[in-house]
Amino acid sequence: MTHGMRADSYTPRPDGDGGLRDRAARFALLPLRIFLGVTFIYAGLDKLTDSAFLKDSGAGSIGDMMRAVRDSSAIPALVDMALESPVGFGYAIAFGELAVGIGTLLGLLTRIAALGGALISLSLWLTVSWAAEPYYYGNDLPYLMAWTPLILAGAPLLSVDAALRARRRRGTF
Repeated sequence: MTHGMRADSYTPRPDGDGGLRDRAARFALLPLRIFLGVTFIYAGLDKLTDSAFLKDSGAGSIGDMMRAVRDSSAIPALVDMALESPVGFGYAIAFGELAVGIGTLLGLLTRIAALGGALISLSLWLTVSWAAEPYYYGNDLPYLMAWTPLILAGAPLLSVDAALRARRRRGTF
């Protein structure tokens, strides 16, 4: 126990250094940020380097995948829109995932990056993984929920956003 407190009467110290609990709370979003950032960078690069994915048709292509999920998606019109240019849609998703991943990992415009990640996850949930049954077998819904804390809190530590905020407070920016 820190500072002579009983375990059942924890109150943070006014100077913000209440010990292990306060430090853990300050760093709580960092593992989530690293996981989502690395995962979305990997997903974007994987799509861009997969010779089959960025094609209109053929095994493993974005076009065939979208045609396969069209009738089971929550919003078939969204799939129809993607099918107008499947390759363009594939590039948009891949570059969107890269931008979201890099922004999240660096903590640069984190709330905007997290909103982008949530929108990508939402669109994939409503189209590609909508038919997963039971719903928790689909992976896009948990990703959507995982973005929510970063939308709300941003990246308060170890981030470009935090460095810029500190610089503005000091008046050197």
